[in-house]
Amino acid sequence: MLLIECPYCGKRPELEFSHAGQAHIARAKNPSEVSVEEWTDFLYMRDNIKGVHAERWRHTYGCARFFNALRDTTTDHFIATYKAGESAPAVARAGGAAASGAAAVPGAADVSGVATKVSP
Repeated sequence: MLLIECPYCGKRPELEFSHAGQAHIARAKNPSEVSVEEWTDFLYMRDNIKGVHAERWRHTYGCARFFNALRDTTTDHFIATYKAGESAPAVARAGGAAASGAAAVPGAADVSGVATKVSP
C-alpha cells in the first residue's frame, strides 16, 4: 500500500486520502467580469501532463484538511507534500528528473516542466 505524507498528520495509508484536482489554480477576482470562455476554462480545463504535477489532496479520513503534493504521474511517486497556501518546495535537479526523481516545481526558481495555471 502507498503511504502519503500528510503535512499535518504524518505518513498515512493512501486509503485515507482523496484526490482533489490540480493545485495552484486561482479563481478570477471578479467572476462576473470574466467571459464565458474564460469561465469555462477555469471550471473544466486542467493540465494532464506526464511527469511531475502539482495536485490538491484531502486527508478525508484523518484531519480532513486539504494540502498540496508534487506527484510524478508516470511512477505515482509523491516527491513532496506541503500545506495549502504555501509555495511548492524547491526540489533540486540532479542529473535530470528521471534519474533523480526530482523536477522543477511551481513557486521555485525554475518552473519549467511542472504545470500551473492561473485564471484571469
